[in-house]
Amino acid sequence: MPTPDPTRTPAVRGHLPPQAGGEHPALAGGTTGPDQLRPLLDTVLDALTEGATARRGPIPPGGPQHVTSRLRHAATPVLPETGTGAEEALHTLVRALAEGSADPAEPHCAGHLHCPPLALAVAADLAACALNPSMDSWDQAPAASALETDTATALAALVYPGHSTPDALVTTGGTDSNHLALLLARERARATGAPATRIVCATTTHHSIHRAAWLLGLPEPVILPAPDGTLDPAALDTALSQLHGPVTVVATAGTTDTGAIDPLPRIADVTTAHAAELHIDASYGGPLLLSNHHRHLLDGIQNATTVTLDLHKLGWQPIAAGLLAVPDTTALRPLHTHADYLNAHDDTDAGIPDLLGRSLRTTRRPDILKIAVTLRALGRQGLGDLIDRICRNAQYLADLIDQHPHLTLHARPTISTVLFRPTHATDAHVAAIRRTLITNGTAVLGRAHTHGRLWLKATLLNPATHHDDLTSLLKVVAETATAPQPEGTTPR
Repeated sequence: MPTPDPTRTPAVRGHLPPQAGGEHPALAGGTTGPDQLRPLLDTVLDALTEGATARRGPIPPGGPQHVTSRLRHAATPVLPETGTGAEEALHTLVRALAEGSADPAEPHCAGHLHCPPLALAVAADLAACALNPSMDSWDQAPAASALETDTATALAALVYPGHSTPDALVTTGGTDSNHLALLLARERARATGAPATRIVCATTTHHSIHRAAWLLGLPEPVILPAPDGTLDPAALDTALSQLHGPVTVVATAGTTDTGAIDPLPRIADVTTAHAAELHIDASYGGPLLLSNHHRHLLDGIQNATTVTLDLHKLGWQPIAAGLLAVPDTTALRPLHTHADYLNAHDDTDAGIPDLLGRSLRTTRRPDILKIAVTLRALGRQGLGDLIDRICRNAQYLADLIDQHPHLTLHARPTISTVLFRPTHATDAHVAAIRRTLITNGTAVLGRAHTHGRLWLKATLLNPATHHDDLTSLLKVVAETATAPQPEGTTPR
């Protein structure tokens, strides 16, 4: 037995032995990791509070140049010769980021499908960061891989009730899911020896479909009109009658601009009649399945070949939390790949799960943990109640706009997106109002072109928003609309 070296300090789990020149920073894992994290978390939480207090609103005022200058003043030098230490670095940069952030937890931050995450989901994500499983092989993520399998199956069963082996892949969001869906469609067509699948979609389809077609080498999508903001089944029927070979129709459950939901049952009937496949992008609207009051809006979704879901929108998860659901796990076989160091055949034969076919990525985070914690904590009823609250707020905002003497409502909201504009404003004025609100730091609203006009877009995703918040939001918009416009923004 070798004689111990009295000059050598043994490694303790969670710590690295000190070396010449100073001690290593503490690690987050191991039995001592939580003790190392606690004081750092206090620093982070204090910095978050200070930053949000200094910002005093939904977005930092001053515009891009001011925000960038303030951030650089705090963050420079990015790579100092000598480090400043954990506490100073955390406090300085977290505070600067919080002060310079658009915060979706602020009721007047309602411009995008950008949700305020639940505190419990953020806490779960901290655990995922500390444990750092890598979801590319079972021996890097033993428990996380099992949790992903069970949670993904449960969510897929919401989409495909009654199917024996529904499944879902965890993705980075709607764009990633749509890409995977079209990849699977392409590979199914190739397996039959047929020519490349044609994509048919509406003018309201998310831009990621067009990008996926380009990345996958597929023909340019056939674009159909959406006269009422949704895919026209009659136009779809005509288009499919003129196409030959494999076709993938893309429908949307919750468009980015208006939140509209395509007529899914009629579209499913048309695609079935023409032996076409159906992909439904339900990135926004998919969680309506959790609501007893609103799930009927997704009737027909179970007829899709693939369905995109995204829980960092109407699911209150930290980014990223996307999924691609399929009715049968065998649909995912084209994604299988082999790397002997990760999924050797003899290991797989011995019963070690093969994870490489669960994503196009190799290294990936255990994003399923925060989702699983949220599902367990709130249950279907709790999440459904949050969704119902969001939808009620959207209807209330629409009522306020309808009753406002100087504002015009585009249409009643389908989910939680409300489009409106000052009644007599030009499009240039509407755009200038939005920029002024952002530059002043008073509100974040989106913009949407539909029916030949530009509209302000409020996408309500904050379940803590009160009716008074919505009233004050419209007051700010109306006041900005009548105020003198800054130089360079005068409407023409």
